[in-house]
Amino acid sequence: MLLLLLGIVALHIAALVLLFVSTIVSVWTTGETGTADLWTNCSTATGYCDPGSAGEWIQAVQALMILSIIFSFLSLFLFFCQLFTLQKGGRFFLTGTFQILASLFVMSGAIIYTVMSPEWVPDTDSFGFSYILAWVAFPLALISGLIYVILRKRE
Repeated sequence: MLLLLLGIVALHIAALVLLFVSTIVSVWTTGETGTADLWTNCSTATGYCDPGSAGEWIQAVQALMILSIIFSFLSLFLFFCQLFTLQKGGRFFLTGTFQILASLFVMSGAIIYTVMSPEWVPDTDSFGFSYILAWVAFPLALISGLIYVILRKRE
């Protein structure tokens, strides 16, 4: 049981780290002239970074990514609280719900970015590793949330 709990916590922390990195690092799109992310647009020619677009869609992506981090962190906190307070045989429904919501938030943010970025990003640019990490964090968070819902507390 201890190895199972450690594996679940490791999966959850891996998803949380991926969410942090994908939200913070400035490589959602990359090209020869620079990189762009949710917050800034950096040019390799000048070395200067401008604030990101003020469009509603990029603000929605920013909000969804921040919400995914908050919900994933709260889910981890709730897991440890429930681990010590939940009765024997109880399920981690609240923890699983928060983690599943975090996965849905990151999926929604990545979908909005995917659909709306062609209007904003030049055709020569491509998606960067932060964007890919956001998509990798989605199934990890979803799987860990489903495991929490299925998991029962044993003594």
